[in-house]
Amino acid sequence: MAGLMPIAAAAGMKHQCLGNAGNAIKLDRSGPHGARPMMLMWIILSSSLCLMVDGQMKIPPETVQQWAVSFGKEIAALSSRYSGAKLLQKKYKDIEGVVKMEEVNGEDLVKKFAEEMEQMLGRKMKSVKRLAEAAEDADLYHEYNETMEFEYYNSILINTVDEDGNQVPLGGEFALEENEHFNKLPVNTQLSNIQVPTNVYNRDPDILNGAYMSEALNEVFIDNFQKDPTLTWQYFGSAAGFFRLYPGIQWIPDENGVVTFDCRNRNWYIQAATSPKDVVIVVDVSGSMKGLRLTIAKHTINTILDTLGENDFVNIIAYSDYVRYVEPCFKGTLVQADLDNREHFKLLVDGLHVKGEGKVKKAMKESFKILNEAAAQGQGSLCNQAIMLITDGAMEDFQDVFQEFNWPDKRVRVFTYLIGREMTFADNVKWIACNNKGYYTHISTLADVQENVMEYLHVLSRPMVINHDHDIIWTEAYMDSVLPNAAELFNTQAQSLLLMTSVAMPVFSKKQETLSHGILLGVVGTDVALRELMRLAPRYKLGIHGYAYLITNNGYILSHPDLRPLYKEGKKLKPKPNYNSVDLAEVEWEDTEEKLRTAMVKGETGTLSLDVRTSVDKGRRVMFLKNDYFYTVISETPFSLGIVLSRGYGQYIFSGNVSVEEGLHDLLAPDLTIASDWTYCETDIDPAHRKLSQLEAVILYLTGKEPDLECDGQLLQQTLFDAVVTAPMEAYWTALMLNSSGVDEGVETAFLGTRAGLLRFQRYTGIEKRVAKSFLTSSDKENMFTLDHFPLWYRRASEYPAGQFLYYLPREETRAGRIVISTTAVTVTVAKKTAIAGAIGVQMTLEVLESRFWAIAEQPNTTDCSGIEGVCPLRCSTVDLECYVIDNNGFVLISKQRKNAGRFFGEIDGSVMTTLIRMGMFKRVSLFDYQAMCKMSAHSVSGARPLLSPFYVLASTLKWFLSNFLLFLLEFNFCGFWHGEHFADASTHKKKGDILQPCDTEYPSFVYEPSVKETNSIIKCGRCQKMFVVQQIPESNLLMLVVQADCDCSRHYSPITMAAEEVKYNASVKCDRMRSQKIRRRPESCHAYHPQENANDCGGASFIHLSAPLLFVCLSLAALVS
Repeated sequence: MAGLMPIAAAAGMKHQCLGNAGNAIKLDRSGPHGARPMMLMWIILSSSLCLMVDGQMKIPPETVQQWAVSFGKEIAALSSRYSGAKLLQKKYKDIEGVVKMEEVNGEDLVKKFAEEMEQMLGRKMKSVKRLAEAAEDADLYHEYNETMEFEYYNSILINTVDEDGNQVPLGGEFALEENEHFNKLPVNTQLSNIQVPTNVYNRDPDILNGAYMSEALNEVFIDNFQKDPTLTWQYFGSAAGFFRLYPGIQWIPDENGVVTFDCRNRNWYIQAATSPKDVVIVVDVSGSMKGLRLTIAKHTINTILDTLGENDFVNIIAYSDYVRYVEPCFKGTLVQADLDNREHFKLLVDGLHVKGEGKVKKAMKESFKILNEAAAQGQGSLCNQAIMLITDGAMEDFQDVFQEFNWPDKRVRVFTYLIGREMTFADNVKWIACNNKGYYTHISTLADVQENVMEYLHVLSRPMVINHDHDIIWTEAYMDSVLPNAAELFNTQAQSLLLMTSVAMPVFSKKQETLSHGILLGVVGTDVALRELMRLAPRYKLGIHGYAYLITNNGYILSHPDLRPLYKEGKKLKPKPNYNSVDLAEVEWEDTEEKLRTAMVKGETGTLSLDVRTSVDKGRRVMFLKNDYFYTVISETPFSLGIVLSRGYGQYIFSGNVSVEEGLHDLLAPDLTIASDWTYCETDIDPAHRKLSQLEAVILYLTGKEPDLECDGQLLQQTLFDAVVTAPMEAYWTALMLNSSGVDEGVETAFLGTRAGLLRFQRYTGIEKRVAKSFLTSSDKENMFTLDHFPLWYRRASEYPAGQFLYYLPREETRAGRIVISTTAVTVTVAKKTAIAGAIGVQMTLEVLESRFWAIAEQPNTTDCSGIEGVCPLRCSTVDLECYVIDNNGFVLISKQRKNAGRFFGEIDGSVMTTLIRMGMFKRVSLFDYQAMCKMSAHSVSGARPLLSPFYVLASTLKWFLSNFLLFLLEFNFCGFWHGEHFADASTHKKKGDILQPCDTEYPSFVYEPSVKETNSIIKCGRCQKMFVVQQIPESNLLMLVVQADCDCSRHYSPITMAAEEVKYNASVKCDRMRSQKIRRRPESCHAYHPQENANDCGGASFIHLSAPLLFVCLSLAALVS
């Protein structure tokens, strides 16, 4: 072995040193007296050299090899005995002659899945159309009554009584019953009810007339639900502000008793009410905009941004003496208004400050140039274009700007927002809007912002309403945090399946007398949980590492098993700022040329193959796969579907026949269960079936007791077949339990799983003694069959050949100690085609392996050391040796220090890990995470101030408070004061230090190169040298390391960590990435113009009337301040 050469040389030097020393002593005795000092010096030098070399330990590789072989045999025998893997493999081997092996056709599969999704989504669209028709007919025959009195069910007030025990007005008894279909919420499936935001008067004539008119929707809601029992929430969002929801629920206000939900702010409402739009927001930041005016302006900008979606484009310009872009990187262009960009703009807007004189003319010119250039270059939405001017007044002569850029076609609409109580320039600001097909509003308080911003949506909807174009829209993915149990869903459901989409349609007034006004009554819609949609692409058809995913026309992820929309802030899970604008290229990042993304966004059908690096066990372990991608478009939607089949894992599927009677007998075994998240039988259609588990439903169907259940015949056949083949394992495990020799202490659970989601397990240890109490329970999602993944032990077993056990420590440590999982694959081979039938294994405590290892790694004193060079007997228990067992990804299973179990070995000993990487025994693999969250560096600015006297400080504070309070009284409307949401949102500023923000990270993973079975080397570390020996443990994924412990190399070799590092981009690259416009597919319809539109309806001013007492208080305070 080449690695031993340095050791041999050191050994030779040892003998030479002894000889020299002896001679030196001899010379010292016989030589002349004058030679003694020289001889003494030589002895000292020789002795020190000999001590250093003599300190070099020699670890015999052959001893370590013997240990590895013995340990490998022992743990393989242990795993094989308690799992029964050989018996199960034999049972599947016996049936190879009677099963049929088929190659999975990915192209046919993706088309079949897409057709089923089209049918499902088509049913939702039909339901929405029926609602829209019913609402328009109800309005057509309803005569508006200004003095109407009508008692409707208010979802906040239902089942509420006053102090005397009487039902409160708009309340009344409203039956509620917990319903499985609606996330176990108490609902009323016979009635809808109405939610009204706190800032809308619930007895306003518009509300009462709308509530009365929309009562007609109750029958349609119920009829829709009967025709399609998979429907979830159905609703009508009124332009007046109320929200009719079916089934009816109890709406819970926030801790302040306020309901801030306004349906008109929701994406489904905004997208249905308007066509795509390009928007340039122009904000006045001149000196006159200081104080509350700037606060209102910022809140107005944020509210406008909230009305935009991923089909819209935006930019923001601030002006005073000069024009500047809020984001200089976006100069002269429009960027997609996805969630990521909107949140970025909000951060920048928060930092705006006022200075100088307001000159709007240059800003308007710049805005028109942006919009004209986008249209000329085919960029942006290519539909509506608008400028939003936010100012406290306009004094310049700006008519020539509109003559040059916008008249006579008036292709760009201009909406104006006059900020503050001052009305001097109201006519000018209104003139701009009215002469450019826009709308003028006056915003004097924070509470006015919401209602006034929403006006522009009604203006943009006019052409569509007049033309009666009922476009059906599908929203981008979103997370519904409105429902009372949203936080519970965050914690219990897979992150990749939390999102939903909505299908919606606008509702118009069909009355002839108001046709030219283009009156939008509201929007109807229904939600579609993407979890339910993905059930139509069953896991069992895609193989162990296969999956299905959905993207939008903009390339953003709707559903993907690698999507992680939540992050942890403290103990709470929260949606990431950019959770619904994660691009396909950021998840399938091996598609460096974006061929897959481009083809799917264009709505093409095709296939693509990629070599990918993927990770399991929450990113700690890397796998190399050859993936085949198949994709197609889902008709009548903006969505595209893709499926992935991994070669070697999802290419083949086998089927065998057994009788229902035989299979049913084995299916009833007490040790058997099936994947509760999979759909063996559809239990959501008939309300009577909703409380059935999947296993209960399957048994009822197979026994003929529920013949009307819709079940997956292919999956049931596989399940029955697997139940029969695996049935002998129950008897095998039971026999081990009853064996007189008993079960080794610490061996806790034997388990197996099959491709059909069937799971069998045997608990060898009672719950009171079991360390892994949660293993294979419903809370242990990582190790169960779920909708988006096979169990971790199943996926990991597939990495190695059938029959060879793979060992690993689960990431989480139990309170009672660490556990080890040992697992192996079971295969079926027909005509040289192999498919994985399942995986089988055993879960045990770490002590089981530790006790065997320490017993083996200890040579007794009676050991025959003849012919062994180096330390003999060799013992891991000695202080000068460190012994480890690590897995194929470098994680420690066994170490003298138990705290090291589960840690990456490079963190413990960087010198040895570095050497193993250099020698090619381990390979470092870079992985990327484009959904990471990183800490934002704090940008705190502190200016030194001179120390002031306490009196001066107090006087200054009082003056500041009184002056600001006076401004508050003059400019703030007390009617809007209670509207807590707007006030809090506009005035709350987060600390920038330690705030998490989206970022890109690179992190390493390490993988063992199995062709290198053994190695040893000496590491030079200054004055000492460290020897180590590494030996593969046969028939496993483990390695044994024996390391010299008395040489500290930490000063020369840093630890190797697996910590992720943020990918830093320089300003130029970052700007290019932000500005880049990826390929996208625009919505097919656009409604930007109609000749009959009544553009004279362009808004009006609202005045504030200050009461005499309030004026007196203000004047008194002013005198005090002065």
